Amino acid sequence: MRPILLQGHTRALTQIKYNREGDLLFSVSKDKVANVWYSHNGERLGTYSGHQGSVWAIDVNANSTLLVTGSADNSCKLWEVQTGRCLKTWEFKTAVKRVEFSEDNTMVLCVTEERMGFSGTVTVYPVNSDVNGTQSDTPVVTITNNGGSKAVVAGWTCLDKYIITGHEDGTICQWDWKTNEKVKSIHPHEGVLSDMQFSPDRTYFITASKDKSAKIFDSLSLDEKKSFSADTPLNSAALTPKHQEFVILGGGQDAMNVTTTSARQGKFESRFYHKILEEEVGRVRGHFGPINTIAVHPDGTSYSSGGEDGYVRVHHFDPDYFTFKLEI
Repeated sequence: MRPILLQGHTRALTQIKYNREGDLLFSVSKDKVANVWYSHNGERLGTYSGHQGSVWAIDVNANSTLLVTGSADNSCKLWEVQTGRCLKTWEFKTAVKRVEFSEDNTMVLCVTEERMGFSGTVTVYPVNSDVNGTQSDTPVVTITNNGGSKAVVAGWTCLDKYIITGHEDGTICQWDWKTNEKVKSIHPHEGVLSDMQFSPDRTYFITASKDKSAKIFDSLSLDEKKSFSADTPLNSAALTPKHQEFVILGGGQDAMNVTTTSARQGKFESRFYHKILEEEVGRVRGHFGPINTIAVHPDGTSYSSGGEDGYVRVHHFDPDYFTFKLEI
């Protein structure tokens, strides 16, 4: 499985995302730009320039016409995918750490940082699908976890019924965004939640945490379904949608400590676990530094990882991956 190396960023990757068909791969990093690539051969199609700080998050809508990015310059930008034109900039008091389109693509949520006396929020804005139409400045709802830990990741459940937030202290909350009320709250992790990714139908999701574990939860009941333990802090966790029942975990020793260890000791591999049996089945090496973000192709035929080393590695699975069976 020879990876395709994408060299389009000068600093650490923060998030990568496939579009719904999987032909496009979007990447953002701390170097202020977002890139779009052909996922099958790694050809770069273009960049989205305009942010003045590190870009923390990215998402693309279902028909690949609109792109949203969240940045440390305290803004969230809406882009036209095809032309790279910035359609709207929403300004905030603090950095935007996570963005995600709703399932019906009519709204976008932005998770803002808790800084300088400003409380962290999850702000939802309406999105006009017409690229030449006007975009609203008025949020649909602003969710604040009063008295609780700040949200660091968030996403929509199936049919946009709830918003799920993951917090710095390891809690997960479920919000009815129409009434701005907290429905449920659980505390499954001991460390900060670093990633949250949903299944294709959004009925369950996987979390990754600095407490060296990843867990799968039901979106509506928040019941814990599966748990995967690693030997290193995790930065990302992804679900394989087809062919194999796997989860892919990525992380490694914190970037600030990396210079003191070898690549093997730093544990910078992508780890594959069997989703049902919770057993590790393999690892993929390659990054010189922690893996910050992992995304799986919607068809389940390949996956990509973005690292602290500034590279995106696109791995197309070998034929024996699709026939692999775990011996019990």
